[in-house]
Amino acid sequence: MAQRTRPTGRTVLVLLFDDVQSLDVTGPVEVFAGAEKHTPGTYRIRTATLDGAPVRTSSGLTVVPDHALADAPEPDTLVVPGGQGTRDPDPRLTDWLRGHGPRARRLVSVCTGAILLARAGLLDGRRVTTHWAYSGRLARDHPAVDVDPDPIYIRDGNVATSAGVTSGIDLALALVEEDLGRDVALTVARHLVVFLRRPGNQAQFSAQLAAQTARREPLREIQQWITEHPGADLSVESLAARASLSPRHFARAFQAETGTTPGRYVDRVRLEHARRLLEDTGDGVEEVSRASGYGTAEAMRRAFVKALGTSPAEYRRRFRPAPAR
Repeated sequence: MAQRTRPTGRTVLVLLFDDVQSLDVTGPVEVFAGAEKHTPGTYRIRTATLDGAPVRTSSGLTVVPDHALADAPEPDTLVVPGGQGTRDPDPRLTDWLRGHGPRARRLVSVCTGAILLARAGLLDGRRVTTHWAYSGRLARDHPAVDVDPDPIYIRDGNVATSAGVTSGIDLALALVEEDLGRDVALTVARHLVVFLRRPGNQAQFSAQLAAQTARREPLREIQQWITEHPGADLSVESLAARASLSPRHFARAFQAETGTTPGRYVDRVRLEHARRLLEDTGDGVEEVSRASGYGTAEAMRRAFVKALGTSPAEYRRRFRPAPAR
């Protein structure tokens, strides 16, 4: 196996502007800084604003940059965070990105930082993601960009985009793993008390968050019961009886209050439960399929291929952590 070549002194430049989201900045910075502490000399982390002046984040924190953009070093990895400041950015910021973005080996956005990259024409023809609340706007305003609102991050060539806030940490860990190997990335993740293994195609929402919470207590209790009993009989008839409603009334009320049908909600919960078991346990595929309510391994395989484009066995191979040495 070819030995990994460790990067030497690569510059990670983080773009700053007024009303930037502070976690979009500090999350990736802490990851790269942790990797630098573990393996000194690998990353030079710098921040820059248009004129070198401090900026105030959307939460009220003041951040003092290292450079004005005109004096900033050429980046190996250029990180563009999001925040309220992306709604009406200074045109000079977009101009700088248009001229300097293509020079970076890796172009990275966190949350609505993708909007700035799209304004600069750097995402045309790319598959990207952003915070779920702004994916529709990004797709509408930039039809040449292929926007996928579901994953927590996406790599398309040398462009990497991530969803809201903490997903920037997941993406930065993936980049560190690419540069320095899994052991270093795992050490950084442990230090930050986060999971290394969140894959990029993981949905931005869990099944519970993807659907609205029902207003009426019986339906809320049904949602919770489904989550806690994915292997039970979760047919509309069974769930309706538990809610003391007719099947027709239950199905209508559930969709009206959660924004999804009972069947789709059950499918999401079962898929999420199966993924968690495949990632976190050594249970066999047959056992996971029964515990998750699929009944048979073949039924679970069909569900995985339809939703994720991969089989349960391949999913486990890719995303279950390697055993500790």
